[in-house]
Amino acid sequence: MSKLIQWNLITLDGYFEGVKSWDIGWFQSSFNEELESFSIEQLRSTDMLIFGRVTYEGMAAYWQSAKGTVAEFMNGLPKTVFSRTMEHADWANTRLVKDNPVAEVRELKRHYARNIFVFGSGKLCATLLEAGLFDEVRLALAPLVLGSGSTLFGRQLKRVNMKLLEARSLTNSYVILRYEPLANQ
Repeated sequence: MSKLIQWNLITLDGYFEGVKSWDIGWFQSSFNEELESFSIEQLRSTDMLIFGRVTYEGMAAYWQSAKGTVAEFMNGLPKTVFSRTMEHADWANTRLVKDNPVAEVRELKRHYARNIFVFGSGKLCATLLEAGLFDEVRLALAPLVLGSGSTLFGRQLKRVNMKLLEARSLTNSYVILRYEPLANQ
């Protein structure tokens, strides 16, 4: 059975994108070799990637024409996108699922042996976190106050306690945080 892991970059004030959808220009400001190596390390442990529609569209637009090791993983790995509005998914190795992400992700976790990652996809992450499906939440905390934008899980979730598994500082002043969600207490 695989582990479902959320991976996102967030700012000190809790935003994973700016005010507009897919406003992530701040990512590139401090993306360095060390963060790229960490990304490759994660991708090597991955059987599947999961996205919501908005993140999928942004990722597909970028990675389909990108070059390098990360691009090879992103384009080669199996992907599932959850969307009620998309008609088809054109990015290589992508399967479109129209409904019931909780049941589908439960089945995916049983089917695969290695990690399944969810990148971005704030609304989908909130749904999966609320259903208790995440085995781990990994965040790269950016040394930046964005001031406004979209919070990772929105603001409507019930309390979810987390256990710190690791805190690793990087040379670009980011901190990688790994948490295990705990059962509601």
